[in-house]
Amino acid sequence: MVVRGLRLFVISIVNALHNLRRLQPNELTTDGTWSWFSDPRAIILDNIIYTGWVKSNGTVEAARFDLAEGTVLHTTLYQRLERDDHNNPAFVITGNGTIHAMYTRHSKKDLFVNIIEGSNKHFRASEPKLIFPFSDEQLSTYPHSTITYANPYYLQQEEKLYCFGRWTGYKPNVMWSADDGATWSKSKVFISKTPFRREIRPYCKYFSDGQAGIHIIFTDDHPRNCPTNSVYYMRFENESFYRADGSHICDLNNLPIDPEVATVIYRATESEGRAWIADVSACELGHPVVLYTKSPNTNNHQYWYGRYTKEGWINRKICDAGSWFPQTKAGQKEQEPHYFGNMSIHPANANVIYLSRRVNGVFEIERWETHDAGESWATEPVTSNSEYDNVRPYVPRGLQAGQDEIVLWMENRKYVHFTNFRTAIKYYIRRVDST
Repeated sequence: MVVRGLRLFVISIVNALHNLRRLQPNELTTDGTWSWFSDPRAIILDNIIYTGWVKSNGTVEAARFDLAEGTVLHTTLYQRLERDDHNNPAFVITGNGTIHAMYTRHSKKDLFVNIIEGSNKHFRASEPKLIFPFSDEQLSTYPHSTITYANPYYLQQEEKLYCFGRWTGYKPNVMWSADDGATWSKSKVFISKTPFRREIRPYCKYFSDGQAGIHIIFTDDHPRNCPTNSVYYMRFENESFYRADGSHICDLNNLPIDPEVATVIYRATESEGRAWIADVSACELGHPVVLYTKSPNTNNHQYWYGRYTKEGWINRKICDAGSWFPQTKAGQKEQEPHYFGNMSIHPANANVIYLSRRVNGVFEIERWETHDAGESWATEPVTSNSEYDNVRPYVPRGLQAGQDEIVLWMENRKYVHFTNFRTAIKYYIRRVDST
């Protein structure tokens, strides 16, 4: 084990030096991809960004980006795990101050965690630890045992670490740890219709400021399978779930929750378009702010912005974003026509979003800002006249209001499928004094 650990450490240092020589000024890696359902996929702490991705050979990698020094260091989390963009790591700072990277394989039975260690000279990760979240009791009710996605969040007021993903029953699950990830509870299904149907798989996005609660938005299913895929909201706090108006749904002992019991953000119709979700955050009052799509057809995914107020939801269209971005092979039907360019909310300023939309045939990254709940927008290009598609932007969690803004995204040199890609991770820093 010591020899293997030393070998991985040497490999990570060699890889880091190699990338430092080759990277362009706005690149974190020339070989990395990510999905958008394992988050936070980037966090910022003391002016350092921790992020990660899946390389084209299936290796899961983490990076340390020192914003002050401009240096980028890489370390291997798992060598050649699986060539699949679903497996990107998500990052969380636990109660004892350590950084954990959590990730899975795609619909297999593996959930891993590494502890991120070291400084700007010795960036490395611990050996991966395997977590097995299934319980026999849950599997008897929800008989399906595969694991996809990891979404870890630490709540300081509870002194607990939570992790969400699509696990038992092919449904959203939650598990928790009261000792900073040393041990974990078994997972529980927390969203499912009754009676149980294995093929239905709600998709979830999460957001937390790390203090008291976790905002959750979710859908009925995958939009490919549900012509009326709708969007719902609830908040998790003090081991219970609540609607947007604060009314109680249930606690952890009375799960699962039927989607219809939560707060409806958008009730889909076939004419208005099936939905999918991009991001969730909170405004300065703590009310949820959401980004989602409506797709009357797959040739144009409409981007929508929603804010909750005391009068209910305000939902406004942002823009038309174009069709899917995977590079469909000639003569073949696109397997993922709902893979839109994607959107991300500034975690400390819900008036600011970064999005990817098709401009002159290429997906470009743009910054949009509103001061009237999405009725009007000021826009700025981040990329323009690009050779390659720029998609799946993400603003690192932990970024504060008044800090220089930073957005990360994928540049697709090739993206045919989530198992067939060659992509880079790039970034843009918007200086405060440039506003």
